[in-house]
Amino acid sequence: MDEAAKKTTLRMIPYGLFVVTTKHGEEVAAATINWMTQVSFQPPLVALGVKAGSGTLVHIRARGEFAVNVLGTGQKDSAFAFFKPTQVEGNRISGHEFETKATGAPLLLDAPAWFECRATDFVERGDHTVVVAEVIDAGVRRESAALTLAECGVFYGG
Repeated sequence: MDEAAKKTTLRMIPYGLFVVTTKHGEEVAAATINWMTQVSFQPPLVALGVKAGSGTLVHIRARGEFAVNVLGTGQKDSAFAFFKPTQVEGNRISGHEFETKATGAPLLLDAPAWFECRATDFVERGDHTVVVAEVIDAGVRRESAALTLAECGVFYGG
């Protein structure tokens, strides 16, 4: 296989940026992800790639529930804030104010939309685990186009 062609081709897949948040006991984890898609209408299912061995994946496995915060266009700084280890201070996670609902996972108040999930399946292959999850609640704070990797000028994949 032509490695350069493979890398270029796979990077042509369009990706949004999302912050996955979890809470297990008193511990909170959050991570920016970009490998996610809806895979079923009924029931509403999503599939996402979560870095193997990450705190976020550990929490998803332990609790079985998590939230996805949909970032909007112009929120590059928010995406980058969750590339680093999570810091929780009061009702802020990595500097971003949040609330909680059914799962207890932080829902970022500055994210245009969010949904909460219950994990149903885990596929362990390669350096990421594919988590399949049912959407159990959702909310919209404002309409916005999704933030994308292309808008941020970064690549993750290939």
